[in-house]
Amino acid sequence: MVSMVAVPCFAQSRVTLFGLIDEGFNYLSSAQTSRPATGPVGHSQYSLQDGATGGLGGSRWGLRGEEDLGGGLAAIFQLENGFSINNGALAQGGAEFGRQAWVGLRHDLGTVTLGRQYDPVVVFVQAFSAAAQWGGYLSAHPGDIDNLANTRRINNAVKYMSPVIRGFSFGAMYSLGGVPGSVGRNQVWSAGFGYSVANFGFGAGYLNARNPNFSFYGTNPNAGTAITSNNLGSAGSATSPEVSPIIAGYASANTVQIIATGISYQLGAATLGALYSNVQFRGLGNTSTSGPNPLGYSGSAIFNTGELNFKYQITPALTAGAAYTYTRDSGASDLGVSIYQQGSAGVDYLLSKRTDIYSIIVYQHASGTDSLGRPAVANIMGQTASANDHQVAVRLGIRHKF
Repeated sequence: MVSMVAVPCFAQSRVTLFGLIDEGFNYLSSAQTSRPATGPVGHSQYSLQDGATGGLGGSRWGLRGEEDLGGGLAAIFQLENGFSINNGALAQGGAEFGRQAWVGLRHDLGTVTLGRQYDPVVVFVQAFSAAAQWGGYLSAHPGDIDNLANTRRINNAVKYMSPVIRGFSFGAMYSLGGVPGSVGRNQVWSAGFGYSVANFGFGAGYLNARNPNFSFYGTNPNAGTAITSNNLGSAGSATSPEVSPIIAGYASANTVQIIATGISYQLGAATLGALYSNVQFRGLGNTSTSGPNPLGYSGSAIFNTGELNFKYQITPALTAGAAYTYTRDSGASDLGVSIYQQGSAGVDYLLSKRTDIYSIIVYQHASGTDSLGRPAVANIMGQTASANDHQVAVRLGIRHKF
């Protein structure tokens, strides 16, 4: 007699819990407290801030997992929540998984993912910036104009990433606008590539977002959905400060286009890096499908940003860095030019593989006329805009990864 027993076959799978907590003490030389007709009023500020606004990385926790489907194919996913350690509130405008939320398939031929994700500009260029290495959010380019500090995520996105072949990789993304009867409205598409070998690295990326007030700047749950909403910032009032005056006036752009490149070269313990980005708010004045235009702008506003950075590995546990950034906005219509110059420096010391302490200092100077048609004020990323043309931010922080 032969007995047969059916043994179920299960695919191998695993799920990993991960996270990071970043907290620190911040000093800001000038923060607007009001905006009366006579001009902005401000004072110095001392505060505790989560890493999302002034540190090396926003506090987060998440789950990532994969299941082996056989034949070199695997199902993968990532859910990543951002929060503020100061009050426990959800970050990214109240999204439960506001940092990332996607599912997909991975194969030797590449990876396809669907959901809320980072675009290829971030994937291929961000790593060359001072912000990604040692400078954090404070040292991001003014207004995070090129999104190299991950201020914006892309919703409803399909992304393909190639495998790395002899140091070369590439990727592309498309976000569906989802507007009935208008395929192109609110769509975002992006592509990029990178190359890394030995001590040399290079990356480039392109992003194009239609109706960016909603498709790019309005992707968090707390964003305005009415055509009169401005998700880029605010002109402030007699009782409130300006918000993102560097770009706040450009909500009516029909399209935003970002082109960015980065390069690095390592020489012993030293690493030299450089970045360039060109950001264009095109077709200003589209009040029917993009956003408000109270100043009556038309044409395009073009930002050109250059960064030079330096990192030195003093010991295996101690890293120091410095960077200089120059941003120029050509202005819209006859608005005139605004210029933002920024210098930053930082040190990071590893207490263990998972815990480090760090310090960052940033100085920014503004000149010309900003997007709100007013004398430009300094606005270090993540901080309240200054009441004048210069601003200093200092942070002492601690970060723990798990």
